[in-house]
Amino acid sequence: MTTENTEIDKELDDATLENNANGEQLIVEELSLEEQLTKDMAVEKDKFLRLFAEFENYKRRTAKERMELFKTANQEVLQALLPVMDDFDRALTEIKKTDDNILIQGVELIQEKLRNTLISKGLEEVEVKIGDIFNADFAEAITQIPAPSPNLKGKIVDVIEKGYKLGDKIIRFPKVVIGN
Repeated sequence: MTTENTEIDKELDDATLENNANGEQLIVEELSLEEQLTKDMAVEKDKFLRLFAEFENYKRRTAKERMELFKTANQEVLQALLPVMDDFDRALTEIKKTDDNILIQGVELIQEKLRNTLISKGLEEVEVKIGDIFNADFAEAITQIPAPSPNLKGKIVDVIEKGYKLGDKIIRFPKVVIGN
């Protein structure tokens, strides 16, 4: 036998013959135990890395969702307190018409305490002023009136109700009157 035939015979000894669906004999090479274990380990390592990456993505996503939840968890309570803030503003406006400085100071103190508490929870006032250009993304137009001066056409003429935001989200739009 030649060297070439000896190598082929050795390879055939390491292989087994199997029949496929058509009845043809196929040569299937048997892997050594070490090669099979290495192959299995590579497959399991790939599964592990994919599972690890998926878990890391899950942790990041849930951490982000948790932060969003904490930011807006107070939203309902803060929205319920906004009418109280409005009432304090109206009361202070009316009380300032009197000469009772002690009453004015008392109401201002309570209003400031409430405002500071709400600000510490993330509430911010949406800044709109008379003379600003109306932007529907940041304010709600209640009505339009003839502009008192030509430079107020299409601009805010009066602010009826203050607006507030929690973080970047507006939870109550300011209500304004626009000049036309």
